[in-house]
Amino acid sequence: MTLKIINAAQVSQLLPMGACIQAMEEAMLMSSTGKVDVPPRSWHQVMGRNATYGLMPGSSEKLKVYGTKLISLHPENPAKGLPLIQGFVVLFDKETGTPAAIIDGASVTAIRTAAVSGLASKYLSRAAAATCGIMGTGVQAKTHIEAMCCVRPLEKIVLWGRNAEKAQALAAEMPNVKAEIIVTEDPREAADNEIICTVTAAHDPILLGNWVKAGTHINIVGAHTAQNREVDSELMHKAIVYTDSLDSLFREGGDVLIPLAEGKMEKSQIIGEIGQVVAGEIPARLNGSQISVYKSHGMTAQDLWAAALILSNAEKLGVGTFEL
Repeated sequence: MTLKIINAAQVSQLLPMGACIQAMEEAMLMSSTGKVDVPPRSWHQVMGRNATYGLMPGSSEKLKVYGTKLISLHPENPAKGLPLIQGFVVLFDKETGTPAAIIDGASVTAIRTAAVSGLASKYLSRAAAATCGIMGTGVQAKTHIEAMCCVRPLEKIVLWGRNAEKAQALAAEMPNVKAEIIVTEDPREAADNEIICTVTAAHDPILLGNWVKAGTHINIVGAHTAQNREVDSELMHKAIVYTDSLDSLFREGGDVLIPLAEGKMEKSQIIGEIGQVVAGEIPARLNGSQISVYKSHGMTAQDLWAAALILSNAEKLGVGTFEL
């Protein structure tokens, strides 16, 4: 029996951003139209350690494989120079149940998360948008630059991070980006753009509503609990909101839940899921002056479609074969 074992470097080769955005379009469409079965995530405490591990299974009639994402979360790792989250996506053949692939999970997450932001920007940002602000300097900042360049004719990218050295280092890592990359120490300069991506680990707002001009599209990616947020209530008061999963939004979307609780945002401002936009069930941007927000949470469907594409490309190229 052969099994594909795909490491992080191979994921980058087998999952190009443009192709991943196309795959995410189908994944979000299938998810929002009920054609993906995703049981609840299962989280467990590691006995004797300040750590947890999670299992995120899923399947779809559309795919020839099914599987699960397996991750560990060790809060003390960053201080040791290790990743906070590590893991794999494991795929099985749908006809026989034969193990088909074990794929590095962190690299899949990095690419597919940005790809869905790219998909949202394709539908929600103004078609001629030529400037983008990136707030954050980690892996997601890098992949979001790639994704935004895939869907809009960007001429300028303004990069801001709380660590200026990291921001400069990230800019130096992007030599193939045609857009001019400007590093700033003023977050307001990153906010003064037609597209904004917030990809930080902030617990409190780093993007304020009075910095954002009419017609801007914003991808909010970094915060993932009901208590944390990257943008303030004033911004959400002025925005229309889309997400990947409404269920996740109302459970852990602090960027939305906090202003709703404060009475500074109406539930009617939440338009729906990006997959519903793809399906034509709900409208995208109605006019050039609206401020649109895509709130990212991440979904098993995204991992499945990305991993299935990786496996397909690996089979074509003969990459990652391991004999059992």
